[in-house]
Amino acid sequence: MPMNAVEFFSLLMLATISFALAYARQQQQQPRTCLFSSLRRTSTTMSFQHHHPDTSHPYQPPVWAKDALKNSPKHGRLHLANLPTPIYLIGSKSRPSKDTNGILSRLDELNIKLYVKRDDATGGTELGGNKIRKLEFLLADALARGCDSVVTIGGEQSNHCRATAAASRMVGLSPHLILRTRRADAIHDKKDDIGWVGNILFDRMVGSTVYTCTPGEYGRLGSNKLVESVCDYIQNKQKSHNNPYPIPVGGSNAVGTWGYINGVDELMQQMETVQGEDSSPEFSFDHVVFATGSGGTATGIAVGLSLAYGSLGNGHPATMGQSSPEVHAVGVCDNPNYFYQTMSSIANEMGICLPSDKTTEQFIRETVTVHHGKGRGYAFSSDEELDFILQFASETGIALDPVYSGKALYYFLKKVVEDDQESYRNKSILFWHTGGSLGMYEKGDDMLKGLAVASPVKRIDAYGKKEMSGDDVVAVSI
Repeated sequence: MPMNAVEFFSLLMLATISFALAYARQQQQQPRTCLFSSLRRTSTTMSFQHHHPDTSHPYQPPVWAKDALKNSPKHGRLHLANLPTPIYLIGSKSRPSKDTNGILSRLDELNIKLYVKRDDATGGTELGGNKIRKLEFLLADALARGCDSVVTIGGEQSNHCRATAAASRMVGLSPHLILRTRRADAIHDKKDDIGWVGNILFDRMVGSTVYTCTPGEYGRLGSNKLVESVCDYIQNKQKSHNNPYPIPVGGSNAVGTWGYINGVDELMQQMETVQGEDSSPEFSFDHVVFATGSGGTATGIAVGLSLAYGSLGNGHPATMGQSSPEVHAVGVCDNPNYFYQTMSSIANEMGICLPSDKTTEQFIRETVTVHHGKGRGYAFSSDEELDFILQFASETGIALDPVYSGKALYYFLKKVVEDDQESYRNKSILFWHTGGSLGMYEKGDDMLKGLAVASPVKRIDAYGKKEMSGDDVVAVSI
């Protein structure tokens, strides 16, 4: 293996261990000072439990959702994610006092409170991000059906595929991944290699069988047809592990979307806990913002919040007397109409019960605003987006990703808020961070100029060498 790959792998492992240790300490202590103030966990005690990832647990839908969504998961859920995920209030100590052009200084000017729900912290490097919430339900369904393998699809740096591959191995299923890449033909002709950058490294570390297709083939045939064709191939050609379970792009179907109905219930419990601890019955969010790429997470959050705030019956107690927040899904691909239709289809598949005079798409359009935030296109980043991601990390210590969370928060703060400043002044915004920071490895070369400014590298002149001079040299006395 080339040295650069070894170094890359080592850095990733160190980052994983550091993140896990920091997250464990944070979950036990939950400090309210330092860079962020954090809403506490809702679980009461922390004790060691003998954990079986492949054990399915019965699932009861939240009381506020069970009458409105009739098709609840039949086969329960697995416990794979680290839940609940914390909510950070970006506090004043994280805001550079001298930077008047910063992201957070602009929020200060408008008196906007920014909260971040850290679903990037759901499961370490292998499982982290929003997809594991869906996979808890999808893989429970796969195991109940007696499947021995999984087939799913995504982009070359798909977070969903990486999480699916790792989670599948944890529960004894063989992962098969279809990756959409412009390099498909070159890889097949041995003129290029699929490599080991970012998510692909983890896809391959857990022994996934990888199939490639071009964006053109993906567009003409559709993701569902490609998944179906690979499932047929496995059933007919393989002697073992030949009973595959198909998972759609992003895990976005009715079964997977229950992961975010459950996520909204988690948020409601966190709000209720804070209200009880701080005697703040008015604690709530004016706006909830997140990225959407395949529509499942968006459907779960949007429909879940609407139901939790009592749109179709009795809501959650934490919302009593409060107005429902405005919900914003920032599309990182396709167009808003596509997402309204996709979300409506998923909601129908979940068995949503609506008044006879309202269609599902009308309900969805009243529930969420989908913004056209894809910029240059799916997985393509503008210099402005990358600069925003770098600046946000420098000001807060939180890493966004270039495909989903970074693109979404950039578009919302720089376009939506700035175009209508007074509507957002004095408001509180919850940004639901869906993870994906491994995608930043692919953008390293594009960020070199910004990194040189944000993170200068200086040479220590330990021996007073005359030939060493310049602003990048630091003379020290030893």
